[in-house]
Amino acid sequence: CTHYLFIIVVAVNGTLLTINAGDYIFYTDWAWTSFVIFSISQTLMLTVGAVYYLTFTGVPGTATYYGLIITVYTWVAKGAWFSLGYPYDFIVTPVWLPSCMLLDLAYWATKRNKHSLILFGGVLVGMSLPLFNMVNLMLVADPLETAFKYPRPTLPPYMTPIEPQVGKFYNSPVALGAGAGAVLSVTMAALGCKLTTW
Repeated sequence: CTHYLFIIVVAVNGTLLTINAGDYIFYTDWAWTSFVIFSISQTLMLTVGAVYYLTFTGVPGTATYYGLIITVYTWVAKGAWFSLGYPYDFIVTPVWLPSCMLLDLAYWATKRNKHSLILFGGVLVGMSLPLFNMVNLMLVADPLETAFKYPRPTLPPYMTPIEPQVGKFYNSPVALGAGAGAVLSVTMAALGCKLTTW
């Protein structure tokens, strides 16, 4: 029973992280910087939950199933924001599933070796999630234009939109997110394994 509760908690937190990161993208013109934060937060939340669930069941494929659960949660949250009158691309829904599949692949290919899962699986998720989420960078509405169109009275001064940046991909948010994610998600994968045998 406890592991189901944990999975729900992690999935819901993943959804909340998405909403917060999406909020940051929506209200500033620093979307390319916040994409890095977004990528790292999502990578770590995904890794700890998926690895925990995967090592708990011991069945390759469980990580992908977990990814499906949190994807559904997030799309429900996206629909909720839409019903409140925000534009549909207000919330960026992470592309989790391919990274989850790589995690399952690492576990299956190494004959369910936890250490390989931590090292290879962690690096694969960290490197791949920002890459798959690049589609969100390309599809999200212009943050500056959207912020002026849907102003929020409680917007703090430091998040007030300023003049737009030039050159979206000059300092690659994907490379930075992938680099940081690859290092940090190994730690989170180890934590996910540890939670199974606490």
